Amino acid sequence: MSFKKNKKRKKSSRYHGRNMGTCGKGARKKAKGSGHRGGKGMAGTGKRGDQKKSLVLKLYGHGYFGKQGITSKGTERDKRDRINVGEIQEKYKPGELNLSSYKILGDGEIKNKFIITAQSASKSAIEKVEKAGGKIIVEEIKEMKTPLVEYNRKKEKPKVEDKKKEEGEVKKEKGKEKVEEKGKKEEKIVEKE
Repeated sequence: MSFKKNKKRKKSSRYHGRNMGTCGKGARKKAKGSGHRGGKGMAGTGKRGDQKKSLVLKLYGHGYFGKQGITSKGTERDKRDRINVGEIQEKYKPGELNLSSYKILGDGEIKNKFIITAQSASKSAIEKVEKAGGKIIVEEIKEMKTPLVEYNRKKEKPKVEDKKKEEGEVKKEKGKEKVEEKGKKEEKIVEKE
């Protein structure tokens, strides 16, 4: 008679729903006052996970929390493939190459003569290829510009000093008008006499 070898499950999973009430801690009185032991690993690191912050920073550094970069759907992304001059030297045989979906970058060295058709190329890549006796034919140079996000900012309110100056000017003008009116009345009175 052969025995089937069973894998022994962890104690925490063996105690699930067994009406034990001790969760594998032995006597219940031993565990009283110690609270629950928290979750495993990265459990509890959500947006209210301040208690785990020190652990996460220790593991992943300060790049873990917060947002990085623009995530809007309308943002145009640069989807060109990229390849370095050094990689071209390793992967391809010298001669004519069609890399029309690639941007050629200038990292590495090139010794053989290549005539490359590419979507775009950096200045250093063009220099290196031409130095080796080759040529890069660029289809069309497109400048990828990330659009600036304009927020609907409220118009700046005029400063308090500017307001006071304006109010002062208005009062002065009103005062002049009153003086002019009084002068006219006096003239009318003089004419009647």
